[in-house]
Amino acid sequence: MTERARSDDTAGVIADLHSLGTGPWAMTPVTRGALGQIWKLSGNGRAWAVKELLFGCDEAQVAREAALRNSAADLGIASPRLHPDRHGAHVSRLGCADGVSWVKLYDWIDGTEADTSDPEVLDWFGRTMALLHRAGEGAAEAPDDWYERCPDDGDWENLVEKVRDAGLPWSDELDRFVATSAPALAYWVTPSAPGGLVTSHLDLQPRNVLIGRDGPVLLDWDNAGPIAAEREFARALYVWSGGNEVDIASARRVAHAYREAGGRAVLTGPESFSMLFATALNYIHVQASTAVDPAVTAAQREFGGRQAVTCLRNAPDLAAVSLLVAALDT
Repeated sequence: MTERARSDDTAGVIADLHSLGTGPWAMTPVTRGALGQIWKLSGNGRAWAVKELLFGCDEAQVAREAALRNSAADLGIASPRLHPDRHGAHVSRLGCADGVSWVKLYDWIDGTEADTSDPEVLDWFGRTMALLHRAGEGAAEAPDDWYERCPDDGDWENLVEKVRDAGLPWSDELDRFVATSAPALAYWVTPSAPGGLVTSHLDLQPRNVLIGRDGPVLLDWDNAGPIAAEREFARALYVWSGGNEVDIASARRVAHAYREAGGRAVLTGPESFSMLFATALNYIHVQASTAVDPAVTAAQREFGGRQAVTCLRNAPDLAAVSLLVAALDT
């Protein structure tokens, strides 16, 4: 089920699976993310968001997503509903011309991306993160390796060789990153200590917040799971205060709202940013690997290459992290 192979028949199948009524139904592409393609399903004067999972489906993870999203809704955190199909499943398996596809159906949300220069948005975000952490306290399951580990020297060397052999124009850039920045960031990536874990969203970025008619709405709960609260707090402060172009006032505002709402996480040093560094390194490695993977589509390879280059040029800077730590320590 790819963008070039979309048909109204597929839209009708998804509508029927979710008992949305008779059509006609249409689907239009909206955006492509790391895990899937978003489509707008329209019919009968209404609209839904369809997320097509491009790299398979972990049904247990989808169940965690649904459970956390529903718990968050009880706390007043607005988010698109994840609609079960007529069999009660929150993800549906479709057979199509180019193989098996998995889809999820959500409410369609009209809105604009969150403005991180808006004090009210920063206050909302700090409070929301605190609510998530308080509600998710006491998680017992260990965090996924994606958040706790990163590629080793051998993994990087193998990847650099493949990218160079493929003749990709950014091979030298990847080589320099692997020789300099990657080891400096990997030094701070460690498994979490027991205790202090919460079940949370794990992708609290401004692009996952829309300002709708009734206020902010938190999207993209696909990664929901356990994490050290300190590490999600640190990563969120970094991305919501401008990344490497740190806005100290924004960071302090988010942290203040978080504390006022009962959030308990604190920064202790660069080690607090282990999740930030691990996810950045893993994402670059995965996307660069996809760019040279003959088993995926040409579109997926192209997307992987673009993402790898963008993230290489915007990888976390230890100097920016040090500024955050110092600013929140005063």
